[in-house]
Amino acid sequence: MRESVKETVKDILTHYLELNKYRKTPERYTILDAVYSTTGHFTLEELGDKLIDEYNFRVSRATLYNTLKLFMELRLVIRHRVQSTTRYEACYDSNGHCHQVCTMCGRVTEVKSQPVIDAIRSLRAKRFHKDGFTLYIYGICSSCQAKITRKSREEERKKNQNR
Repeated sequence: MRESVKETVKDILTHYLELNKYRKTPERYTILDAVYSTTGHFTLEELGDKLIDEYNFRVSRATLYNTLKLFMELRLVIRHRVQSTTRYEACYDSNGHCHQVCTMCGRVTEVKSQPVIDAIRSLRAKRFHKDGFTLYIYGICSSCQAKITRKSREEERKKNQNR
């Protein structure tokens, strides 16, 4: 992630903490750096592992959860509840995007769709200020579709052999 974005989000956090007379803890800043060094979506567990592996910094699950909750309030992080998992994503410099969600394996991939972005930008919302958007498109990814096709062919082949 660009260093200017990291500095901007750090300034936003610092300003908020000072304004509300909260402590500026190393945990908050390290977690923020880890979030903005992560590409794409991540779970709480993946973020905890990253902090240990790459930062040699161990924090409790409660600290991670509460810090991400604070970042969501500041609109620095967005939470996605997709199927049975909760994933997070840095969102400061993102105006919006689409997600493809495989209903078989749960894989989530981002899709940039200029027509969708343009349509939402031109949308006139009454008494509402748009910050961004997230669109979920559900279906079956190519890997799962290939598995379904292979299984179907195999069943057909076995059926023909038994005749």
